[in-house]
Amino acid sequence: MAAELDLAEERVRASIGRQERRPLGVVRAEDAAEFARASGETAPHLTDPRHSRFTVHPMYLVSLLRPAPGPGPDEVRPDGMYRDEVPGTDGLDVRLMAGGQEVRWKDEVRAGDTIDVLRALTAVERKGSGDGFLLLTVEKTYTAGRGVLVEVTERFIVR
Repeated sequence: MAAELDLAEERVRASIGRQERRPLGVVRAEDAAEFARASGETAPHLTDPRHSRFTVHPMYLVSLLRPAPGPGPDEVRPDGMYRDEVPGTDGLDVRLMAGGQEVRWKDEVRAGDTIDVLRALTAVERKGSGDGFLLLTVEKTYTAGRGVLVEVTERFIVR
């Protein structure tokens, strides 16, 4: 496992700063409302797309990782993560965990917005004793035609 972690570290360090743009498609009011209901929301302006003040739940956008209809079977790792979600780890026998996120809202998300996400790995640290683990920092910027909507800093643990 140490060799796999060393290889992951080598790959990750080589990709620091490389930006990737991914189109996520159009925000559909029905999907955003379903997300809000699944999140335990009950307020009609979040759960009913026909409500006169319907608003997309603020966390809906950061939950989007792929455009509809979702991933094919070859896009998901055995641990449930997308193969390319954690840079440098695709095809390696390593364990992945989410290590937290910071979300900064810049503008509201609206039904009908066409969303792109720009992603870049910005830091890698080797932590722990023995073989330890890697702590990766990934910056994401979600945009629509009118500009930046949300900025996210995510951390991933690779063991």
